[in-house]
Amino acid sequence: MDTVRSFGTVLQEAANYELFRLSGNAVTVGTLVTSLLILLATIVISRLLQRAIRRAFALRGVKHEATVGTICTILNYLFLVIGVAIALETAGVKLASLFAAGALFAVGIGFAMQNIVQSFVSGIILASERRIKPGDVREVDGRLVKVVKMGIRSTIVQTRREFDMIVPNSQLVQSTVMNYTLMDTIMRLDATVGVHYQSDMTKVREVLTECCRSIEWRAKREPLVVLETFGSSSVDWVASVWIDSPWDQRVLRGRLYEAVWNALKEAGITIAYPQVDVHFDAGHGPRAAA
Repeated sequence: MDTVRSFGTVLQEAANYELFRLSGNAVTVGTLVTSLLILLATIVISRLLQRAIRRAFALRGVKHEATVGTICTILNYLFLVIGVAIALETAGVKLASLFAAGALFAVGIGFAMQNIVQSFVSGIILASERRIKPGDVREVDGRLVKVVKMGIRSTIVQTRREFDMIVPNSQLVQSTVMNYTLMDTIMRLDATVGVHYQSDMTKVREVLTECCRSIEWRAKREPLVVLETFGSSSVDWVASVWIDSPWDQRVLRGRLYEAVWNALKEAGITIAYPQVDVHFDAGHGPRAAA
């Protein structure tokens, strides 16, 4: 029994052993261990809560990873702030005086982290509005990209050359970004072709229309064939079809041009090209006319 009492006394003395003083308060081994245990408990509770949230969303069939990830990240930061605050109070640190002393420092850090904060807030906006999701095909800085993964601060996209890009969320919110898959995946492909002025325009329309209708990979919408303009060397037509795969638009546009070329060639219609007509004047020499 005396041994147990002696051991308890040793533990009490060790817990009360003063390590250092902070804000005029003594920080003992006991308060330090308690503070660390509070931080550890906060982290464990935060992770368990995140797992529960993800499981609840999964059971409800919610597959919007960006929204779930944003909620979990915000809760994680919130729990960490609360845990650190409780741990510091337990250690004897007065938060009011600490905040007052660090006010100027916080202002400087705020200016330095302005872009990060903007991206963080933008990530929350994107997650709440759900205007963008993994798999979307968008145009960013003139490049066609596919959304791979969304985070609270940035979004990972992939180019057609399979390069991965990290785009700050603030750029997606503040700038005009074209989304090919916001409402649906249908988009129009145009093929511009110029024919000779001596061509039969009625026949040209019929050939282009039949060409577009015979394309198997197009979406089930009626093709559109329009006489666009009278060029300097050709009459320009635009043949349009709809597709349901914006990510493959480059390849499909090439196939559309091939189909138009072959159809006009089989019909005996000449595809015009830039040319210059030279007229000879006996008194003034050669005279060129485009």
